[in-house]
Amino acid sequence: MTERVLVTGAAGRIGGYLRPRLARPGRTLRLLDIATPEDVGADEEVVTASVTDLDALVAASAGADAVIHLGGHSGEEAWDHILATNIHGTYTVFEAARRAGVRRVVFASSNHAAGFHPAVDPVPDDLPPRPDTYYGVSKVAGEALGSLYHDRYGLDVVCLRIGTCRERPTDARGLSTWLSPDDCGRLVEASLTCPSPGFRIVWGVSANTRRRWALAGAHEIGYRPQDDAEVFADEVDRRPVDTDSYVGGEFAGASFDAPA
Repeated sequence: MTERVLVTGAAGRIGGYLRPRLARPGRTLRLLDIATPEDVGADEEVVTASVTDLDALVAASAGADAVIHLGGHSGEEAWDHILATNIHGTYTVFEAARRAGVRRVVFASSNHAAGFHPAVDPVPDDLPPRPDTYYGVSKVAGEALGSLYHDRYGLDVVCLRIGTCRERPTDARGLSTWLSPDDCGRLVEASLTCPSPGFRIVWGVSANTRRRWALAGAHEIGYRPQDDAEVFADEVDRRPVDTDSYVGGEFAGASFDAPA
């Protein structure tokens, strides 16, 4: 039987990282975005739609075994944009999954959901919300929706508080917060395949030598990171900034204040 996984925001950077890394015999990736993903493969289906369109999401979720929700703004935006796309759009994804009978949602949350917490060592998995931006608020709202849809409707929901997910870290903070594309694939695969995860929040980070974020929760769902940002240590700008003491780094700084 073919497994079908709906991926929202599939044309984005992390969607591009994940598509080849989640490809499996007998698995079809249904790619939903307002843009058309590049190089669509034989085991991929394309749906052109916004995550804010409930009817389109219900149709796209039909027959899916799981949803990976990546769609939305990937950084700070004006409140109206965050509200419409990141918050209402995430509600739409969960509600569509419920209506279509999908049993599992993997939600791309962010470290910025807890960005104003001090970056102690280790930062625990169960760190309560303390967002650093409107963007962080949207991730807190998504985690709360995941909790509600698990408790009320029985969905399995895994929220990934993702760090710096790029090909390589570019600054000193990234040496601790980096999530390599390969490890991102391993983390999402574990989230898709672990038995009965219930509702949980885990950090999305590689096995970095300078890592502060705990990996115990991610280990519980079967994630085994293999990459370490330390191999890039001589290539990045290692000058500290005054917000390095916060989980959210520069997102906790004054440059993200709303206009007066």
